[in-house]
Amino acid sequence: METLENIRLNVSLLRKRVPNLTSAARSVGLRPATVSNLCTGKIPVGRAEVKTLVALASLAECSLDELIIRGEKIDMIETGIKALDLFAPLAKGGSVGLVARPGMGQLVILAETFHRLKKEGYTTLLLKPEGDHPEVNDILEYFDHVTNSIDETYEKMASLGKKDILFSADRSHVLTGELHDLQDRLQGIGIENVTTFLVDLKGEAVDEDLPYGPLETLWQFDMDLTTRHKFPAINPLYSTSSVLEGAHLDQHHLTIQQRAQKLLRRYRELRAFVNVKGIEAVPDAEMQTYKRGERLEAYLTQPFYVAEPFTGKKGETVSLKNTLNDVQKILDGSADSKEVDQLDYIGSL
Repeated sequence: METLENIRLNVSLLRKRVPNLTSAARSVGLRPATVSNLCTGKIPVGRAEVKTLVALASLAECSLDELIIRGEKIDMIETGIKALDLFAPLAKGGSVGLVARPGMGQLVILAETFHRLKKEGYTTLLLKPEGDHPEVNDILEYFDHVTNSIDETYEKMASLGKKDILFSADRSHVLTGELHDLQDRLQGIGIENVTTFLVDLKGEAVDEDLPYGPLETLWQFDMDLTTRHKFPAINPLYSTSSVLEGAHLDQHHLTIQQRAQKLLRRYRELRAFVNVKGIEAVPDAEMQTYKRGERLEAYLTQPFYVAEPFTGKKGETVSLKNTLNDVQKILDGSADSKEVDQLDYIGSL
């Protein structure tokens, strides 16, 4: 018998049929944030209101059967980056949107991810953004191919055939509709092995509900982590992925991810008090929660290979299995004897 957890939205169909989903959603009375959460799996399709799904099907001019995919497994791409693999894993063949202000490290994490996955056999490709963006020149070495137009990108991908491709483009190509046209053309010749990374060099995506349209994965960057030099500055509460839907995820991963989010949510609330009134503002009954949250936040920092020349720290890769085991130890108190600074920028415990 098929369970509700075995269904998900056909994000690629939505992306193809409704490029400007933000305004389209509002026009039929849907909250863009709700639509975004349905696409990334933060809200399981099984818990969505029927009228919401009917409205989305109407926007996409398709049936509910076409809008909802049943029983298909979503493959996760493991990066060895603790925060990403735990809270917002990559969906192979899907689209990931990076939402950040300038200076929050989105290009660093893009370069790091591509650097790591090239070693796993992925071919990497960048559609160079229009305009003057000198910061992009600093990461060109991490791409196998750099193209200057949508047509050139199509020709290059077509020539690569069935290879697994990691592709990055700027949000401007989403807004013009060119990226959707590219995806249509690629599907037309049977190329569906492209995992797309969308960045926003202007930093405007932060102010939009659906800055890239439907996504499988959302990496939301966090200003508080950035200002405290806790990198990668991925917000553990707002970053998410369709991979996290119960049917597609190992139950141990799901349990640890949910426990970690719960701890960090409360830790952040307590930290707001500490910032104003000092550590004595934390009630005795919650001091353990505060300290464990502090340790978990420190553990989720990580040295990157691409940053070695600047930090002097050797890059670290941590398997998902080790990340889950380490996080469980922190949650259960096995790391209570460690000082917070012992957990900053390490690999495994």
